[in-house]
Amino acid sequence: MTSSAKWNEKQLVEDRMISQLKELDYEHLHGPSLDTERESRVEVLLKERLKKAILHLNPWLSETNLAKVMRSITHIESTSLMGANQKFHEMVVNMISVQQDLGKGKKNQTVKLIDFERPENNEFLIVDQFTISNAQGNIRPDLILFINGLPIVIVECKSPMLPPDEQIGEGVRQLNRYQNTHEQLFHYNQFNIVTSNDRAKTGTIGAKAQHFGEWKDPCPRTVAEIGVSPTPQDILTAGMLTKENLLDLIRNFIVYEPNEGRTIKKLARYQQFRAVNKAIDRILRAEDKTQRGGVVWHTQGSGKSLTMVYLAVKLRRIKELKNPTIVVVTDRKDLDDQITNTFRRCGFPNPQQAESVSQLRLFLQQGTGSTIMTLVQKFQEDAETKEFKNLTTADNILVMIDESHRSQYGGLATTMKSAMPNACYLAFTGTPIDKEDKSTKRTFGPYIDKYTIEQAVEDGATVPIFYEARMVDLHVQGDSLDELFERQFREYSEEDRERIKKKYATEDAINSSRKRIKRIVLDMIEHYESHIQPNGFKAQVVAISREAAVIYKETLDELSNYESKVVMSAGHNDKEHLQKHHISKEEEKEIIARFKKPMSEDKLCFIIVCDKLLTGFDAPIEQVMYLDKPIKEHNLLQAIARTNRTYDKKTYGLIVDYYGVSRFLEQALNIFNKEDVQGALQNIDTEIPRLQSRHRSAMRFFDYIRKDDLEACLQALEPEDVRNEFDTAFKRFSESMDMVMPSPKAHDYIGDLKFLGKVRQTAKSRYREEKMDISDCGEKVKQLIEEHLAAVGIDVVHEPIDILSKNFEKRVEETKTPEGKAAEMEHAIRHEIRVKLEENPVYYTSLKERLEELLQRRKDRQMDIDELLEEYRNMVNDMQNAAQKCEEQGFTREQYPFYQMLENEMPPYDDVEDLKALTHLITDIIQQEAVVEWTNKEDVKREMRKKVKKQLRVSPGSKDKLERLTLQLIDLAAVHYRK
Repeated sequence: MTSSAKWNEKQLVEDRMISQLKELDYEHLHGPSLDTERESRVEVLLKERLKKAILHLNPWLSETNLAKVMRSITHIESTSLMGANQKFHEMVVNMISVQQDLGKGKKNQTVKLIDFERPENNEFLIVDQFTISNAQGNIRPDLILFINGLPIVIVECKSPMLPPDEQIGEGVRQLNRYQNTHEQLFHYNQFNIVTSNDRAKTGTIGAKAQHFGEWKDPCPRTVAEIGVSPTPQDILTAGMLTKENLLDLIRNFIVYEPNEGRTIKKLARYQQFRAVNKAIDRILRAEDKTQRGGVVWHTQGSGKSLTMVYLAVKLRRIKELKNPTIVVVTDRKDLDDQITNTFRRCGFPNPQQAESVSQLRLFLQQGTGSTIMTLVQKFQEDAETKEFKNLTTADNILVMIDESHRSQYGGLATTMKSAMPNACYLAFTGTPIDKEDKSTKRTFGPYIDKYTIEQAVEDGATVPIFYEARMVDLHVQGDSLDELFERQFREYSEEDRERIKKKYATEDAINSSRKRIKRIVLDMIEHYESHIQPNGFKAQVVAISREAAVIYKETLDELSNYESKVVMSAGHNDKEHLQKHHISKEEEKEIIARFKKPMSEDKLCFIIVCDKLLTGFDAPIEQVMYLDKPIKEHNLLQAIARTNRTYDKKTYGLIVDYYGVSRFLEQALNIFNKEDVQGALQNIDTEIPRLQSRHRSAMRFFDYIRKDDLEACLQALEPEDVRNEFDTAFKRFSESMDMVMPSPKAHDYIGDLKFLGKVRQTAKSRYREEKMDISDCGEKVKQLIEEHLAAVGIDVVHEPIDILSKNFEKRVEETKTPEGKAAEMEHAIRHEIRVKLEENPVYYTSLKERLEELLQRRKDRQMDIDELLEEYRNMVNDMQNAAQKCEEQGFTREQYPFYQMLENEMPPYDDVEDLKALTHLITDIIQQEAVVEWTNKEDVKREMRKKVKKQLRVSPGSKDKLERLTLQLIDLAAVHYRK
């Protein structure tokens, strides 16, 4: 990073956040000032502060038990980082249990690490430049937020000068490197923040860049209350890092969810945090108990089920609610199972699933504190009296209704409210209805919180859904069906015609015809192969009937090798061809689990349904829904939302309409407020104007340059900032191309896509830019560029040639212009310095300074291009001959950096042989002390430091450098002599 970018990062980002946190009553400390509180820089905890805080919060604790508590925190036993992180979170939230005698005999006592009830009772520090060392080297996160000496939040700051797409991505990559090399720091981490001030996002350990999210609402404050024109960083800081909100997030808004053999740590998004707290605020502050309820509308795919989990977690902890009974209501068995499993997977204690009407009544009458999962249909009339039975009059019952737009209206809603007349009803929906005969708000109360389709797409919580109508000529409907029938059966009497029509000429029958479905399947296969399968996504087929679903399956098997499965309800009187597709509940679960797996693990590509899996089915790998069934109103919005889940490299979902559903879309949207459903479904042609704009943005870098002059194009990208801008523009252009290809509307841009891909790949090699790689493109775009590169003789897989390679000079000479040769050599030198700096900081720092000096002289026109090339060749020769120099001096490759460090830091020796002898003595000490995994053993390192320092003390030199030089030598030892 350039010095100006580093300055911008420090002044505009890091210092700004520190200043804001100081206003929020954090204490700011500079990292090096805390070194005196640590035995060494290996320690990630501020142990003395932690001990002091524990005794302050638990003054009864004995010294013995304090030591036990400290050990349980510093030595978390786990086979994985995620496992250790989860164990620590449980310690913080549920406290640590110890056995101690408080005068009435020994019994278990809980030890607080953090006081969640009284934020002012904890110590909050914001620390910059806190160095952490281990065998893998040193890291220095920009900011660490400590609570009671525990490193709770890590903030990585990036310069606003970086390309917009790279500001967050680079920060996340850095955090992931830290997690790989300095795992212990992240045992205690609750979440991470990456910010450039203009952009700020948060995520948990293990999260990729696409899973980091913005925090757009400083709830309970408003954006206006933060200040004039607050930046995204200001809003995130005010929303997440106020003492109250931070403790709330740690305690109530983090869950660990097992998923396909691994655990994912999930932190609430801002709309989930906001909705939960607004719901609780309404419950506690309502003027009377009848006004406690309301509706949370969060669009499909934005994490509604998890919001319910977070709400349930927090409701349990509110003293005023006196340990309420929580009832979660759905209207379908699969949804009941799904949300019960979500609660269980997230560690929610003992949710009870009511299997019958009598069991529901039993659960509701067993007293407070239980969590009951039930179907709304289990609230039934009394069989004898035909009246709604009052099951409980308790008022600390909180009912959460999932998908509150369907059968909870009318009779069933009345039955449920009669069963629990004093309960508080909180309705959750992704598609609220507002029309005369059915209204979500009228049934359950006013909105508590809204999170619309457009907001979810803008936040990256969901992907946009595109719509494409295909083969509409195959659909026969309405008047045209009647006309067709009248012509075909004109010889029959009117009475006979009517009888035949009722039995054989229904719209369903025509749409289920094998001839029609065969034509659709041929088109579907071609579409899947060219649009969906290259990127590794899967498809859902929605048929008009069970009969049609089976015909789709049989036709897919006949015309392709793609594996497909039918998921449908079984009928008792089904014929044999339908019976072949009857499956048990367990088999259905297995099919769904297979469908969700990546294509590399499971080749099940198509799942075929008619009624099942159109709501509550969550398979992020599904990109396309082939729709051949009339679906209306909220059901249509729910069905198409199966494709809007986020997934790696998935930028959109797609509805391919073979039925003509678009004519129902306007009707479906009329039952909602217009602004709430804006952007629900967009025609794929709406991407064309954005494609045109992105094409121009990418091509402008090469205006007035001949496209066959590759060297001139590379020269245009020589400045780092220009290169970064180009890379961002290329990614956006390729993203739009991936959406539109292979539509004929993309053909005009394919030539330029190939050209830009070639320039980008060559620039990656020339400028040693690891991130400039076509592997981040969609597979359709990637294949196109790879084929073109192979045709023009550019090896896609080939990495830049190492500067120490014998072939390096040959590569340089292949470059036609002197400027090109200079650029090739400059960036090869830069790459070598960056890679080797840790191995030999003295030598490579001097090379770095020498390179910057040459560039400045060239900029000031103090040397011409030929002189610059000569200087570069001298530097390359020096680097290539470095190994020979160390042998000439009598050192091994590992020892020579120690000699250079001592030579640089110590005063000049009268006899060089004395300095060589000192080098050998110090490296001998290190090798004698180094045992297996010594870099993780504090006692070994302490002894090593002691002996090295003793040797330096008896040698000539400034004693004020003694401490620093010892640490530098031990850091160097960790690189060269780790075992």
